[in-house]
Amino acid sequence: MIGKIARLLSGGPANDAGQERERIQVATCALLLEMAHADKSLHELGEQVVHDILAEKFDLSPEAVNELAEYAQKEREESVDVFRFARVINEHFSIEEKHEVMEALWRIVYADGVLDKHEDALARQLTALLRISPKKSIELKLKVLDEIDPDR
Repeated sequence: MIGKIARLLSGGPANDAGQERERIQVATCALLLEMAHADKSLHELGEQVVHDILAEKFDLSPEAVNELAEYAQKEREESVDVFRFARVINEHFSIEEKHEVMEALWRIVYADGVLDKHEDALARQLTALLRISPKKSIELKLKVLDEIDPDR
């Protein structure tokens, strides 16, 4: 699977629906991991949130999630920016699916209970790259905060 995903991200269009699905999974995972690392550390809770989101969104086994996360992490580390991952998502996700990704990003931000300035900056950047309105991003942020602490 890893070799096939590597060819997908580095090469041209995918040959079939299965390859396209894998490309989308890697791009989504890379953005989630980018957010998880935005505060310059990966907290265990943040990593678990990333794995839970991937398992649920893509219906993957724990082993497949681990393999996907490992590969996406390598791609993330080798990438100059997050634009190429956002581009894949923009090409294949509906606006509702992109909202789900943004909500997942906010869940990762608040996994440790703190909004770091780097996380905030990355959230703003990804809001623009994913072509989500700032108003909608704030709505999703507030939704996550309300779920975490309804009495805030």
